[in-house]
Amino acid sequence: MLLLDQEAIAARFDADRALAAVEAGFIAYSRGQVQTAPAQNFRFADANGDCCVKSAHIAGEEALVVKVSTGFYDNPSRGLPSNDGLMLALSARDGRVLALLQDQGWLTTMRTALAGRLAARLLAPPRVARIGMLGAGEQARAQLEQLRPVTDCREVSVWSRQPAQAAAFCDYAATLGFQARPAADPREAAAEANLIIAATPSREPLLRRGWIRPGTHITALGADGPGKQELDPAIAAEADVVVADSRAQCAAFGELSHAVKAGLLDPARIVELGDALARGARLRRSDDDITLADLTGVAAQDAAIAASVLG
Repeated sequence: MLLLDQEAIAARFDADRALAAVEAGFIAYSRGQVQTAPAQNFRFADANGDCCVKSAHIAGEEALVVKVSTGFYDNPSRGLPSNDGLMLALSARDGRVLALLQDQGWLTTMRTALAGRLAARLLAPPRVARIGMLGAGEQARAQLEQLRPVTDCREVSVWSRQPAQAAAFCDYAATLGFQARPAADPREAAAEANLIIAATPSREPLLRRGWIRPGTHITALGADGPGKQELDPAIAAEADVVVADSRAQCAAFGELSHAVKAGLLDPARIVELGDALARGARLRRSDDDITLADLTGVAAQDAAIAASVLG
């Protein structure tokens, strides 16, 4: 059995290879070429934490991948990382354990950031005036890094419940060539932005429909388990284009689920990301379209990014 820690995984990691693998994984998922089980979600309310377990096998791949990922959101105040986890690869031919990837949640962060990059590639407005970030943690940093190839915009507004974290994010953004400034609240972060990334574990809406400018694209990442929500359901209901990494999963507990369950959004309007990627066409029909991508995280992403490291 191959045993890789986070440092060894990062040394093997190639962003272009991983991006291609994740894109192919989304397409395979939407084509029904992925065996997967419903996500298992656990919540530890007293500790402000959660854990998810996901598993998938992509047709033709050597390994079945099982991923365990945790998020304990008060950890930074105790000097601990908010995310941890691992991936286990087992042979789909003979059942042997092939590899244990002790990535401490790093691969989950990266595959989510790459999914955000793919969504922005399809949906971002042709001219991004400013990027608005809700959340300033590890995922927000990875999302910003992966936006560099998608847009020339380098102006960012960032909001976090923890002002010190927002300030640290601004310093990190500068190392990537961005000029970032902290925002006092989510409304200010969205005020001048037409590309918004929502990457928080919020359980109540942070963004309101009336704050969203015509032509804005929103990628929402935080509602990856039951009870989580970052957006006013009217945003999904009134968006011109609505994309989900998994139509079924997003309707069950993703950001879109709040609009679907309220009868504001017909699930038939939801375009799966894999279908859109397979067509290879941008989905935005006009510069004034409001577009939304709901990324709850599908196990095909985990299988794909693990294969990109092990291959």
